[in-house]
Amino acid sequence: MIPRKKGTAFLLLGICLWLGALSLTLYNYWEADNAEQASRLLVVELEEQIAVQDDKTALQWAESEEAVQAQEMPVIEIDGTDYIGVLEIPSLGLSLPVAAEWDYTRLKNSPCRYTGSYYTDDLVICGHNYAKHFSPIRRVSIGSDVYFTNVNGEVIHYVVVNRETVQPTAVEEMIDNTIAGWDLTLFTCNLGGQTRCAVRCERSK
Repeated sequence: MIPRKKGTAFLLLGICLWLGALSLTLYNYWEADNAEQASRLLVVELEEQIAVQDDKTALQWAESEEAVQAQEMPVIEIDGTDYIGVLEIPSLGLSLPVAAEWDYTRLKNSPCRYTGSYYTDDLVICGHNYAKHFSPIRRVSIGSDVYFTNVNGEVIHYVVVNRETVQPTAVEEMIDNTIAGWDLTLFTCNLGGQTRCAVRCERSK
């Protein structure tokens, strides 16, 4: 039989662990809700600015390979962060802003460009696995449409061609376009954070 004092200590420890887990769960829900609201507001502001820019300029696609490599993606700056456009996956009901550069602070508000460019067909976008960010991409169907609207109003149509699990250490496999020639990759952590889900897309011809 467990002594009464020891039993009480175990009970208190169990309660503390339960409260800690509950607090962490509530914090994650709060953080995900904040991310959803931030993304929604950013998309509205981006779409308004894109509409204005679209009246002024049209994207000029470079003709030579050298010019393509040197061409920088245009951006719109909002609250100190540059954005390259809006990503839409209609089958998942997602419409999300995409920051031009990634870091953990920017990821709290929106998916971010990890590397590459839509000019060179090697764009890689990362996002947290929040419910209204990239968590749903783990169930996107092959053949689903993906649209990227850049800040000049040019809409680029992609199609999902593969979905795979990638180890966190497989950086080259994630970003090297010469391995399989993916035009667009979206990735996020799977539940538990031990692996990543990578959604591979090809530009629609």
